[in-house]
Amino acid sequence: MDMRDLRDKNEAGATSPYTLIYLQELHGKNYQGLEDQARKAIFEENLKKIVQHNLEYELGMHSYHLGINKYSDWSSQEFTKRMNGLIVSEDRTMDLYEPSGDMELPSSLDWRSKGYVTGVKDQGQCGSCWAFSTTGGLEGQHYRKTGKLVSLSEKNLVDCSTSNNGCDGGDMVEAYKYIIKNGGIDTEESYPYMDEKDQCTYNKSNIGATCKGYKRINQDEESLKQALAAEGPISIGIDASGDNFQQYKGGVYNNPYCKNGENDLDHGVLLVGYGQENGIDYWLVKNSWSEWWGEKGYIKMSRNKNNQCGIATDASYPIV
Repeated sequence: MDMRDLRDKNEAGATSPYTLIYLQELHGKNYQGLEDQARKAIFEENLKKIVQHNLEYELGMHSYHLGINKYSDWSSQEFTKRMNGLIVSEDRTMDLYEPSGDMELPSSLDWRSKGYVTGVKDQGQCGSCWAFSTTGGLEGQHYRKTGKLVSLSEKNLVDCSTSNNGCDGGDMVEAYKYIIKNGGIDTEESYPYMDEKDQCTYNKSNIGATCKGYKRINQDEESLKQALAAEGPISIGIDASGDNFQQYKGGVYNNPYCKNGENDLDHGVLLVGYGQENGIDYWLVKNSWSEWWGEKGYIKMSRNKNNQCGIATDASYPIV
């Protein structure tokens, strides 16, 4: 069976040996001894939660469903520690985006269809989400200006942005500052990603894009919607600490327990659109956990629900 076919089949209810094949063969999960036993126990517990949630989903109790993915043998605590690396910058001195009062907003929007968004990437076991959010925003703005979609180097940021902490977290604003001071950022091709911090090897001859400034967006969803429609993809921080976020598979993610304060945000992502599904408003968000997670790397998050998960709390975009 093709590996992508297995990915598309990772619905709850899958049982051994499929689950073992999925985790061990598809993602090179080879545990030994006590760790093997512990991983199996974590996986079985996560599977129970997935099955229970999806039974409730079928009864109309939830607007989203869950599925097995390559993180299903991790506890929620270690998942959050390894994957959610946003450390919100204290810098609030940047310019604010000023929405146009007479702009007519489309009922739905997807910047992928307009050529602004590169393919889904994978941050690996490194808290570098902030770097992927940064490159996503700059890739979109570079395309807007030049008509060329260039994949930019997250590794350049992880290794060289010293005001951030590499795989131990960082923030998009601090990354913008580095790119401005540095005179640009290398291409993905010239400085490919690895999920670890190394010595900085930036090469100015390999610049893929430059940045001359950045703007923050007011902390409300209407301002965010206007900025997204007018400017392109937006870098945002969210609260992604909920158990079900780890196992999200599809639908509109609605978590009333999500927090939205600046200190509650723990994951940097890229906002690329909005719309409605089954009458429910959503934001379309690009993640950096590979196509094996969510809707082939994307998640639809609740929109117009009091800034749920802090979707509008820390939104910004670069200026090229």
